Amino acid sequence: MRVGDSMPPLEIPVTRTLIVAGAIASRDYQDVHHDAALAREKGSPDIFMNILTTNGLVGRYVTDHLGPGAVLRKVAIRLGAPNYPGDTMTLTGTVTAVAEGTVEIKVVGVNGIGHHVTGTVTATLAEGAA
Repeated sequence: MRVGDSMPPLEIPVTRTLIVAGAIASRDYQDVHHDAALAREKGSPDIFMNILTTNGLVGRYVTDHLGPGAVLRKVAIRLGAPNYPGDTMTLTGTVTAVAEGTVEIKVVGVNGIGHHVTGTVTATLAEGAA
């Protein structure tokens, strides 16, 4: 693994079930994550994914690539365009630093209306994985 290496993209279908299940699993009961009518009343065209679900998907993307011995040490993300049902989010990653068993990866998640998430993930690797 070297600086500049790209990770293969991961396409994630954004379904109502994913949005609602992610909100419930993270105990985020805000109506904009499960009630389409109330989300529309608040100015959104539909329900949308919460940041904790996005954070989990980013972590999954990185650990799936790095393997079961990887340990996430820091996940720093920023949200942009909402993830609405019926869209697809495509995650991509680029290695930005490698040092002493630690890797930093810039992650970007794009959907049909723009960049949903950008950020960096720092992970320690299993011995011999770098």
